Amino acid sequence: MARKKTREPQYQETIAIAESQGLARFGLMSNQVWHDDPKRIVFLLSRYKFVAKMLSGKKRVLELGCADAFGSRVVRQEVESLLCTDFDPVFIEDARSRPHGPWPMDFRVHDILDGPVRSDDPEAPDGRFDAAYTLDVIEHIEARHERTFVGNLAGSLTPQGVLIVGMPSLESQTWASPASKEGHVNCMSGGPFKTLLEDFFHNVFLFSMNDEMVHTGFTPMAHYLIGLCVGPK
Repeated sequence: MARKKTREPQYQETIAIAESQGLARFGLMSNQVWHDDPKRIVFLLSRYKFVAKMLSGKKRVLELGCADAFGSRVVRQEVESLLCTDFDPVFIEDARSRPHGPWPMDFRVHDILDGPVRSDDPEAPDGRFDAAYTLDVIEHIEARHERTFVGNLAGSLTPQGVLIVGMPSLESQTWASPASKEGHVNCMSGGPFKTLLEDFFHNVFLFSMNDEMVHTGFTPMAHYLIGLCVGPK
């Protein structure tokens, strides 16, 4: 059978990659998002790009709550190594089942409420990470466990470590879907969110986000909040 040829030769690489590596596919969660509300994929990837640029060049990075890790390779593109963790084995199994090509990542089942995460890298100081991030997770943690959640993340980092935490704002829940509201048991406004993070880090910088735009605007009008934390206490 004759090989397909694109009319413009610079696009022949698209055929070559498809033939040699196959076509990439969504993971379990990203597939559901693409099915129900495709524009949310744009919001998801823009959050991962923000994390990637903030953590660019970091050696050992931890993701907490990776789900199917669909967006994780955006971060992996900018960092030396990435350990993706989730407390649900179903999502970790799904993430492991898909090839990640030139962006290798490690995967592990871990519940952060059980304790900090430690790196397998023998060169990691006390097994701690240079940076960590968690997107769309803390709002699923009951308020009575939120300090354990942040504390164990801080405990996973070196003394100079960086943590990025992203979550839907409390104000956004007026427009949240019934399915989202079911899992969102601990959304916060900007002030309380920053105060919580400041209890565990020397420096906290708060960003607002609406759709795919990250900015420093008025947090009560933000749909999403991002805390950039530096230096665990």
